[in-house]
Amino acid sequence: MTYTLRRPVFAFAQDLGSVSGEAKSALFTVGLSQDQVVKYLGADPEPIALDGLWKSAYKTPVESLVAFHHEYADADKAASALDAKISADSVAAGGANYEIITTLAVRQSFGALQVARGPRQAYIFLKEISSNGDSQTVDVIFPAHPIFLYLNPELVRLLLDPLYENQEAGHYPHSWAIHDLGVFPNAVGYPQGNDEWMPLEECGNMVIMTLAYAQRAGDTAYLERHWPLLDRWAQYLVADALIPAEQLSTDDFAGALHNQTNLAIKGIIGLKAMSDIARRTGRHDDYGSVADDYLARWRGLATNAAATPPHTSLNYGNSSSYSLLYNLYADRLLGLGFVGRDVYDMQSAFYPSVALDFGVPNDSRHRWAKTDWALFCAAVASEATRDLIHGLVARWIGETPIAVPFTDIYDAGTGGINDAPQFKARPVMGASFALLALER
Repeated sequence: MTYTLRRPVFAFAQDLGSVSGEAKSALFTVGLSQDQVVKYLGADPEPIALDGLWKSAYKTPVESLVAFHHEYADADKAASALDAKISADSVAAGGANYEIITTLAVRQSFGALQVARGPRQAYIFLKEISSNGDSQTVDVIFPAHPIFLYLNPELVRLLLDPLYENQEAGHYPHSWAIHDLGVFPNAVGYPQGNDEWMPLEECGNMVIMTLAYAQRAGDTAYLERHWPLLDRWAQYLVADALIPAEQLSTDDFAGALHNQTNLAIKGIIGLKAMSDIARRTGRHDDYGSVADDYLARWRGLATNAAATPPHTSLNYGNSSSYSLLYNLYADRLLGLGFVGRDVYDMQSAFYPSVALDFGVPNDSRHRWAKTDWALFCAAVASEATRDLIHGLVARWIGETPIAVPFTDIYDAGTGGINDAPQFKARPVMGASFALLALER
């Protein structure tokens, strides 16, 4: 039988001579050269093509590949040092099971990034991967951003900059934050406003991530520069955070829902973050007292105090429901000291009661474990609950014969993925660094 291979084929060979007791090696470099990597609508009135970052240092593709080849030893040394740091930090923070999770997620998180050179600065574009082809999806950057905060906060800024530029140039008509910038490699946004609407989700995410970056980088000027847009988003949070309208959250695979408890607390924490942003930029704080009032009212609406053990519900008044309260993480990340210790303790005590063999279900609608959000919860849970969640995820990694890259959704009871959305290799697994991102 004859097979026709319908793709380019390259053959490489090197004579290693006689190989006996001492190992010999050969180094080959395979590269992809792209002159232009993203079509982007930012501060300019029309989309522009952005160059690959390599063009800022090299004149030709061959020159860049030669440099890459000769820098292998230094790159390998730097990569090994980074791996060793992540392993040591992970064990110190959360033990051996935590190390299993973080070390698996590193290259997957960075593999979704495309660095580009614009006329004024460099940018990083993030590809959603497998769930769809969107670029710069805000609610994918949000779970991914702990790894970037941990390694270098400037990476967060480079991810946020394209979103700010696009909206500040007037390319998005709505008062809330955009969901994404379009299907990669076309990051041209939605001038007609026809993106996937997650208004409360994305407004909260943008405010929280912007403050997280500014805190870690000491960059108050960034808050000042983007105040008008932040203020606009915060006004949306005032209108919608306490009693969320029926809308999608980042868990859009489960459908829209009204009065989502976890979505509401994200918006309320976002308002408290705006209070901090106002203080840092020398402005009058119009948001802190609103956040305080909303939190007090949220506690009564969100908590099923009659349950054993008590816990927050999926949505207000739904006593037969529950969900992971993963948006609580932002309060701890930003150091706001806003949500009471009793809420953290209540959720920590509750999660073990619904845990299955391979994880804690994301909410009561399905048995699906959502790995990224579970790790957000673990980062702010009691040590016992943290170790339980880490252990279940590590068990899933080690014991299930799933032949796909690290997924963020699977059946918490069986470990399988057949009945879940087919998410794999997504950058959201940067969330595994949620615990490490709290260390500062």
